[in-house]
Amino acid sequence: MAIIALLTDFGTADSYVAEMKGVLSTYAPSATLVDITHDVSPGDVRAAQYILSRAWMFFPEGTIYVAVVDAGVGTDRRVLGATRFGRFFLAPDNGLLSFLSLNAAFISIPVLPEAAPTFHGRDVFAPAAGRLATGGSLESLGTTITDPQYAPLPIPVIDGDSVVGEVVHVDRFGTLISNISPNALKPGVSIQVGGVDAGPLRRTFADVASGELVAFTGSGGTVEIAVRDGSATRLLGLSVGAKVTAQKP
Repeated sequence: MAIIALLTDFGTADSYVAEMKGVLSTYAPSATLVDITHDVSPGDVRAAQYILSRAWMFFPEGTIYVAVVDAGVGTDRRVLGATRFGRFFLAPDNGLLSFLSLNAAFISIPVLPEAAPTFHGRDVFAPAAGRLATGGSLESLGTTITDPQYAPLPIPVIDGDSVVGEVVHVDRFGTLISNISPNALKPGVSIQVGGVDAGPLRRTFADVASGELVAFTGSGGTVEIAVRDGSATRLLGLSVGAKVTAQKP
């Protein structure tokens, strides 16, 4: 049984997600539909890339991911299909799939004239996913390309004895998620975010008192900065792009 995992910025106040699911259920009635999230901020391709890059690996091979965060819908931007790691990915050609690297196999899927120019999620992506879910090949959906838009998330740099990265995502708890891997850090480093000292890496929130900043290795495998029983983004006034530094005190 095929799994189709959905990620959009559509929200759930309108009928958009339901319309996509209706088309998917028509094309592939036995498929399992999974919502990764529909609460990506409108047009935030970077957040969509981060979330999908975390989520895809927890689904089995053969899963079809449909990621529609698409401010360029209706323009001449391409509709992409890709395969990597035994899975299939459908998304607009706006950098969302950059986490796959250029080693993935990419195709460009044609947009038929009858597709609503403002809703390719329903009229282009969903039918393509439905065909994949019922045994269709990726190659049958379009033509091979080798030049998808490539805009990967930033990576940290080494600056002397310090590792300098940045906040790449803020979750709903106000936690500042960085791109720094603890494996790159020397023992005893202190974490700073936006010039504010968050102390050494801890194991979990409860290692500090309520209301205090805490740095720890998050479930995504990178350094995160939070406030116990609070919000780091609200307390510090920081968000995506804020500088994160790991250095000796």
